[in-house]
Amino acid sequence: MLFHSARSWSTFATTTSGGNPLEATNRGTIPKMLDLTFYGVRGSTPCSCDATNGIGGNTSCVLVRGPEGDDPIVLDLGTGLRYLGNEMIGAVGEGEFAGTALVTHLHWDHVQGIPFFVPLLRPNARLRLVGPSQPGSDLETEIASFIRPPLFPVDLSILPCDIDFIEMSSGTIELGTSTVTVAAIEHVGPTNGYRIDNGDASVVYIPDHQQPVDGTLDVPASVVDFCRGADLLIHDAQYDDAEFAVKTTWGHSSIRYAAAVARASGVRRLVLFHHDPSHDDAWIARAVTEAQCLVGPGIEVMAAAEGLKLRSGIPSAA
Repeated sequence: MLFHSARSWSTFATTTSGGNPLEATNRGTIPKMLDLTFYGVRGSTPCSCDATNGIGGNTSCVLVRGPEGDDPIVLDLGTGLRYLGNEMIGAVGEGEFAGTALVTHLHWDHVQGIPFFVPLLRPNARLRLVGPSQPGSDLETEIASFIRPPLFPVDLSILPCDIDFIEMSSGTIELGTSTVTVAAIEHVGPTNGYRIDNGDASVVYIPDHQQPVDGTLDVPASVVDFCRGADLLIHDAQYDDAEFAVKTTWGHSSIRYAAAVARASGVRRLVLFHHDPSHDDAWIARAVTEAQCLVGPGIEVMAAAEGLKLRSGIPSAA
């Protein structure tokens, strides 16, 4: 019987409020690009019907790749992770997968893909899973609690890979040639946002963000500083104003608030993300138009969709 191992995988450098550095690798010359591919863009629960085919119905999962030689970074592990894994397994050999998952929080739509990620079924595969600290518990215990009977046919421990669980709610991690900044974000339960910088490339990922419950558009200074000047801001835009009015404490943002965050932070591009499962392609197209009007001509707005590929930073020399 094969068992999961949570032994340390200290091939990265981290600086937290406690100042505990670990060894770094793959430092090299810093390139000026990050390539993103979206595999899951929905919030709450996956959905599938003709009216949502254009945007896609899988929950949160975004692949980020730096230069050749850097391990992949995966933003959240929702149901889109299964499709990412199917692509990856054709590109790596038996047991060769190594990468980092930056998990924002443990709501089901952000972690449901873990046991369906085929690379983790290969011996010697290695995954570093970064997520927020869990009060009164720990990250590994909480994830293992829902990958077990009766909620799932087998235990997490049956996976033959190595998973290193890293709890962080603030600080920085050096992943290859990229610097990842971690910040606590207002949501329901412990939640992180992530910023990835690599040379001139910068991506901020805030898929779940509690707008002020009174419906105002005040953006905390900490959020503005975290997002400031980013090339790409991927932000929660689950509700319109009417929906937010009846779900003020559900932990999400309106289109108007996503636009306010982008505008206050001076980002270059805003990607509307975490689409509600009830919203079809036409609804989301209207949301993009609304958000573009709100931010003005200086910020480009687009909707996250499965298969969307974006590059941040200066293209590498061909």
